[in-house]
Amino acid sequence: MKRTILVFLITLGIILSGCQTIDPVDQTHNEPEPSQMENPEQNTENDINQDEAIKETNEEILAEDVAEEIVLSLSNQDMQTLATYIHPSQGVRFSPYSYVDIQEDLVFSTNQINGIFNDSTVYHWGTFDGSGDPIDMTFADYYARFVYDQDYANPEQIAVNDMLGGGNTIDNTGQVYPNATVVVFHFSGFDPQYEGLDWRSLRLALEQVGNQWFLVGIIHDEWTI
Repeated sequence: MKRTILVFLITLGIILSGCQTIDPVDQTHNEPEPSQMENPEQNTENDINQDEAIKETNEEILAEDVAEEIVLSLSNQDMQTLATYIHPSQGVRFSPYSYVDIQEDLVFSTNQINGIFNDSTVYHWGTFDGSGDPIDMTFADYYARFVYDQDYANPEQIAVNDMLGGGNTIDNTGQVYPNATVVVFHFSGFDPQYEGLDWRSLRLALEQVGNQWFLVGIIHDEWTI
């Protein structure tokens, strides 16, 4: 009887010992945490965002390349080349300051730009900042004061969709040209005594049609009162 009981106890001990080798808690620890499990929808969204960012960067690079070609044509007063970049239906609007005035700023078509340096017509381009006097000039005079007043083909800085410099004039470029990419050619200043208040910028607003970029706005910018 005692032997039977002893054998039973030994057998029970072996069984219990074998059961203890299986640790359900340890098995649970081997399972991946919920945060570590793959989320196909999240991965797809990340891929889409990455693709869009790459596409946007590539488009900005192309727009900057086109803008540099346009500035080069402006520096050479090459209106024939400039005309090839002007938007075929919208034309190009000239703004003397950062506020784009759709009522006063003049718009020229491709055909009008060709030969415009020989045009002796005095146009009304808006009003001078500070004095409020009318900006009544030929295209050649306006070009010298409000288009290529600095060597923008060799700028200090170039930026895409970023404001460089700033005065007291409202910048409404984004509202007037919501579909445009704006390339900025900028100088931070020239004479140290003005402590940067003599900065200048030329901003080109470009819109994409298919695979081509077209010029819709030439915006001159400087410190305003």
